[in-house]
This record gives sequence, C-alpha cells and structure tokens, in this order.
Amino acid sequence: MTVHHRDLAVLAAAGSALILDLSGPGLPAVLHWGADPGGLGDPYDLLLALAPGRPVASVDQPVPLRLVPQQADGWTGRPGITGHRDGAHPHLRLELSESVPAADSDAGGGHLRIHSSDPVAGLTVHTDIEMDRFGVIRIRHDITNDGPGLYTLDSAVCLLPAGDQATEVLDFTGRWANERQPQRRPLLHGLTLRESRRGRTGHDATGVLAVGQAGFGFRHGQVWAVHTGWSGNHLHYAERVPEHGPILGGGELLGPGEIRLAPGNSHRTPWTYFAWSATGLDGLSERLHRHLRARPGHPRAPRPVTLNTWEAVYFDHRLDKLTDLAERAAGVGVERFVLDDGWFTGRRDDSTGLGDWTVDLRLWPSGLHPLVDRVRALGMQFGLWVEPEMVNPDSDLARAHPDWLLTAPGRLAPAARHQQVLDLARPEAYEHIAERLHALIDEYGVDYLKWDHNRDLLEAIHDGSFGVHAQTAAVYRLLDELRHRHPGLEIESCSSGGARIDYGILKRTDRVWASDTNDPVERQRIQRWTSLFVPPELVGCHVGEATAHTTGRATALSTRLATALFGHAGIEWDLTRCPDDELAELAAWVRLHKRLRPLLHGGTTVRIDHPDPAAWLHGVVSDDRHHAVFCLAQLTAPTDSVPARLRLPGLDPDLPYTVTVCPEIRPTQAHLSTAVPWVTRGTVRATGSMLSTVGLAAPLLDPAQCLVLEILAE
Repeated sequence: MTVHHRDLAVLAAAGSALILDLSGPGLPAVLHWGADPGGLGDPYDLLLALAPGRPVASVDQPVPLRLVPQQADGWTGRPGITGHRDGAHPHLRLELSESVPAADSDAGGGHLRIHSSDPVAGLTVHTDIEMDRFGVIRIRHDITNDGPGLYTLDSAVCLLPAGDQATEVLDFTGRWANERQPQRRPLLHGLTLRESRRGRTGHDATGVLAVGQAGFGFRHGQVWAVHTGWSGNHLHYAERVPEHGPILGGGELLGPGEIRLAPGNSHRTPWTYFAWSATGLDGLSERLHRHLRARPGHPRAPRPVTLNTWEAVYFDHRLDKLTDLAERAAGVGVERFVLDDGWFTGRRDDSTGLGDWTVDLRLWPSGLHPLVDRVRALGMQFGLWVEPEMVNPDSDLARAHPDWLLTAPGRLAPAARHQQVLDLARPEAYEHIAERLHALIDEYGVDYLKWDHNRDLLEAIHDGSFGVHAQTAAVYRLLDELRHRHPGLEIESCSSGGARIDYGILKRTDRVWASDTNDPVERQRIQRWTSLFVPPELVGCHVGEATAHTTGRATALSTRLATALFGHAGIEWDLTRCPDDELAELAAWVRLHKRLRPLLHGGTTVRIDHPDPAAWLHGVVSDDRHHAVFCLAQLTAPTDSVPARLRLPGLDPDLPYTVTVCPEIRPTQAHLSTAVPWVTRGTVRATGSMLSTVGLAAPLLDPAQCLVLEILAE
C-alpha cells in the first residue's frame, strides 16, 4: 500500500510501515518505521500526533530526523551527506522540490522518489525509497553537481529511525575460516560504527547490523536491521543522540577525494537495505530471504550438487587423477564438477602464474578438453576457478604490464598471498581480462565460474587517486558483461572464503562461499549467521574429509553430511580414497538432498532459542507447513544428563505430523549416549501444537554429533 497525501506518505506491506512527513520545506522527516498501524485516520491529525517536541536547551524548534539529516535542522548526529567546494559550502540546506509516488502492487509496498536541492551549494539530490511486498525497504541517493567547479563528495549514507524500544545491538565480526562471529551489547547514547576499509566486504564484515528490544531472540522481540549492498569500502552504524531515538544507517565509505563531481556530473550511492521484524531474527530472515528470492535474476533451476577439486587435489593436477575423481563424483550423484586453482600457465603453488589465464599446456597438452569431455559424458556441468582481480608479480602479465597494478607508481602495496591487485578500472587491463575470460568460457563451454578474491585492497590507487570505488564498479561491470555475453553462466562469489558476501555482489552472482573451513562444528555457526540475510540456496556448504584442513578437528561423516545438507550442497574431498561404505553414505545423502531440495531452497528458515547453549536446533518449514526438516547439532558436551526437549516451531498447530529420524545421516547407536525410545524406534506421531510447545524428548548426543528429523503432515 502507498498512501500519498500532499503532506504525508505511507509505504506499507506485510505488517511493516514507513511514514514520512512531506510538509517541507526541508526534506521529508521520517515519523515512523516499524509495525503497520493500519488505519491512519486524518493525515493532519497523524502529523500532529507524531510531531516531536522541541528539545530542551537546544535549537528553538523540534529536531526532526530527515532522510538526509543536516545541521540546518538542528541535527548534531552523523550527517546524511557531506562535501564541499574547495572548502566552501560544507553544510547543506536541502529543500524539498517534489515527491513522486510510483504505482504500488496489490500486495503492498511502493516507490517514492524525492527531489531536493540546495541552490546555494549547487547540489541536487534525488532519493529513491522502495518497499517491496515483503516489507523490505531499500534507499539510495543520486547526487548531482549543479554548480560551478568541482564538488568533492566526502560521504553519503542512507538511514532510518529504529523504534525507541530498541535497547540492544547485534553485529558480527570474524577472520579467515571463522567468519560471522556475533557480538551483542547494550545500545547506548553515541555512535556504534562499523567501517570496512578492506576494499572488499571482509571476513569481519557485519553483514547486517541489528538493534532490538531487550532480550530479542530468533523467535521473539522487535528487531530493526540495516545492510549496505556494496562490495567495496562501506559502513554500518547505529546512533542515538539525546534529541532523538536510535537510528540505523549505512553506505559506501569514501576515501579522500575519491568522488569529485565536475559540473553536471552525478554520483549514485549503492542501495542500503532496511528490514523490521516483530518476531525476532527469524522474522527478519524471512523478509530478507523472500526479498532476494523475488529478484528477477534469482536462480530458479535446482541448485546442482557440486564437487570442487581444491581439497581433493590442491595443485596436483593430473588428468588420470581428476578423471577418476569425476567418475567417483558422478557415481554418488554429483551434478557439477569444478576444477579449482592450478590449471593455468606456470601455476604450481600460490606464488606464480596468477593473471596468466591460459591453460598450462605442459600439464594439459590437449587443453582441458579431455577432462571437460569426460565430465560432460558423465552427465555433469563443468566449472572453473578464476581470480581475475589479482596478479602474482611472478607472472607474464605483471612482467609485461607493471603499470596495470592498483598501486601508486613505484610504491607496491604490501603483498598478500604473493598477490597484487590488478587495476580493472584501467581500460587496457579490463579488456585483457575480459577477453581471456570470454575465450575460456567459449572454448570449453564453461557452465560455472568459481570467482575468487584472496586479498584486501590496500593502498589502492587508480589514476593518482583513491581507487576502491572505481575498482568495485569495474568488477561489477565485468560480471554484468560476462552474464550478458554468456546466458546461463553461473558465478560463485568466493573471497578467501566468506569475505565478499553482500547484496551488491549477489546481484551479479548465484552463490557465495561462506567460509574456507569445512569443519562442520565451525560451519554450524558460520551458516547459521550467514543465513540471517542470505537464503540457504545461495550458500555453498560442502562435505569435507574427516579431518578438516583448517582446524585439524576430526568429525564423523554423519555430522559433516547433516551440516552440508542445509544449503547449496557439495563435496570437497578426494573421493578416490573413500572406501565403498563411505561412497554409499555419500550417495544416499545426495539422494536425500535432491529429494529435500525444493523444501530446503524454498521454505522458511527456522532457528530455535534452544535452552541448552551446547546444542543448536534449526530447520526449514515449507510455506504450506506440511513438510519440514530440522537438525539438532550438539556442538559441545552438555551440562545436563537429560537434555532439554526439542521444540519445533513454524508448524501448523492443528495438523498431525509424523516425525522421522533421517536414516541416511543418522548417528550410529554408539554415538548416542542414552537411548530415547522414539529415536530408537526412528519415528513418532504428534500434533504441530505439541511439537512446538511441549516438544520431544532429546537424545544425549556426543559432542560434534547431529540428528536430522524429517516432518510430514499426515
């Protein structure tokens, strides 16, 4: 629903509403974002009811929160847009010139375009506000220099007010192979700011920054969240000043002089996304997942079970070994075979060859054709690993074009993984890489690119200026070009694991690699929090070998299978060394995943506020609530000898269900410390009401063990 009155605009959908005061003369003030109040009554009474009072010992007027806060309104918090003309006009006084509503759908939401300007500063700002039918809001600004001379844009963020009920903040940090570590603390006065200067999203990127009511959890409490859809330097923040309740904001983090607008030129900010939930973090996820699934470019075909060769062979590329691996993969039901790093000229380890995107004829005298032909004959798609944004100094490309590096002349950036960054904003470098990628895709009919990005962008200089924005825009342009030239090509965003996961890169890719660790204990947490804002069909989840190469932890096959089930499933393991019984277990798991795939990749993600912190309980429930699958993951040893019951929310309380322990990945009896009758039997019947409120007796699992339950309505 869009309500547009001369002095008021309301965007509302799926129980969420955004109410804007358009009475001017300044930019629209945000009166409310959160629960949809339904009938609003007379617009003038609503404006009167929500108009703030004048703050004590401050300016002689109320201090509204406008879409672009500015000191002209008495706002002393973080400004919305900052810049200057060689030091002049550092403060904007944007005034509303027009607000234009767009047609909304019957399901709700809508689009509002706000036109504003500051004639004295010579700046025009067009702000787009969109709410989709799931209540997800996204905002961006188009900023145009209408005055004489250069205008230097220092910052431009998008923001909304959270409810004044919010008293806690949740964000995330992490490192390589340990992404998405939650941090939770009180929301106090001042600025809670997360900035990333890595030139990519980052292992420590927060992904979403959320604030909520005290004690909010997965299934309860109001929550407000923000996500910046940009893969370069960016920021998220929560701020509370005495004159206003909490606000959330995000945007691109610009470097000094990075955006300098000539007369008539414009800068468009990335989209910043906002979502509110009355039912905790799961309600937030449901909105964001539905938003992504409704995109025109969202993958519609079943997500192919994938085998990636990295942890199977590393740099040891031999046709006989890889052909044998492909045959074993096809035998267990794999649908896509991806050849990882090591196939191109001079690549024997990670110190050489990067940037020389031609097949190494010493390893592959007939090119990749023998392997590709065998993979296709076995009924699988063929994928290829690339890292187009990087270059080893020990490569033909770097030796021929040292000026193509994203650095200041004569000042190499610190090496990382023996790499420097290739300046793709430089036309010659861009065309060279684009030509090589097009040639590889055309020659081998590549179905899938695993696109890696293994280092931060440090001291990034393009054409003498700060270069992260130009590099990010060039990468987006290259990805868009590849998808346009090669319809059907799918691309995975890998960045030394999960260091580039954001809605900007997801607009151009079909999958993200959540982490370089396949340790299932670590993966339970990484996947839990990645799926807060990315649906499981876009998150690569692989079964690795028994001992994880990142942690050295050994785990049972059933645990690895259970963990990798809940995402875009795959295998990263040398199957040529697997005994027949393990291959049979893998094949049964692949069949199970394919059978459950419509549910896993289309249902509603459910995470339970389980009373035992040593065990996590999560699942997926179909939209009609007739089918569900849940996983109990025992991470560490519990304190209680009789575990807490398993309460399974999201089901229809009035329907009878059959609960079955999935035999394909069931722990052996030796791994169950106590026998629970219904688990021993393997099945039990109960109503949805009983399953969600009373629950089921839980087995006492050993640490690093999982139990998977399938639930079907009768």
